[in-house]
Order: sequence, then C-alpha cells, then structure tokens
Amino acid sequence: QVQLQESGPGLVKPSQTLSLTCTVSGGSITTSPYYWSWIRQPPGKGLEWMGGIVYDGVTYYSPSLKIHTSIFRDTSKNQFSLQLSSVTPEDTAVYYCARGVVNTDEYEYWGQGTQVTVSS
Repeated sequence: QVQLQESGPGLVKPSQTLSLTCTVSGGSITTSPYYWSWIRQPPGKGLEWMGGIVYDGVTYYSPSLKIHTSIFRDTSKNQFSLQLSSVTPEDTAVYYCARGVVNTDEYEYWGQGTQVTVSS
C-alpha cells in the first residue's frame, strides 16, 4: 500500500517561499510508470494541479505557476518537494501530493493534505 504524507509549515508570510515535502512509503518514486504531483485547493475553489516529477526525474509545471514553482526529489529519502516563491494570500490552500500514472489523468494515491495559510 502506497502512502504519501505532506509536511511543512502551516503559516507563511507574504513574499516568502513556501516549502513542502512529500514522504512516500510503500513504493519508490523512481518506479515506472508513475509521476508524483503537487495539487492544491484554495478555500471555496476546485483542485489545481501545480506540477509534478516523473519517475525518471523530469519535471512539469502548470504554465500559470511555472515562474514561481520548483519541484525536486531526494531519491535516498524517497521524498519529493515543492517550493513556491513570492507567495501571496491567494496561495492559501490545502496542498496535496499524489501519485499518478503517466499518460493518464488518474491519481491512485493521495496524501491527506496540509493547510498552508499565507498571512502576515
């Protein structure tokens, strides 16, 4: 059973960088054909895909967030991380990490989500 767990600060100040880590157990982040995504849900809004990293290390980003987003991994710890720079209150959301299958829209496994609030 694959499990994902998000971790990181729950409160970030405007203009700072939001950093979150997803720790994966029960499966390697280097196993084909999976990719590992960050998805967020602002209050009262739908899910927004932010970007992801494929099993081979290739990264993809949402065009609207690409300038501010970086996703990277630590294979020795079986973790992948998100950095979102220059945050504003509009980045307040529940942030999820999830495992998808390449060339599909299916996400088989999700973390429980972590609330991040951007406020001074």
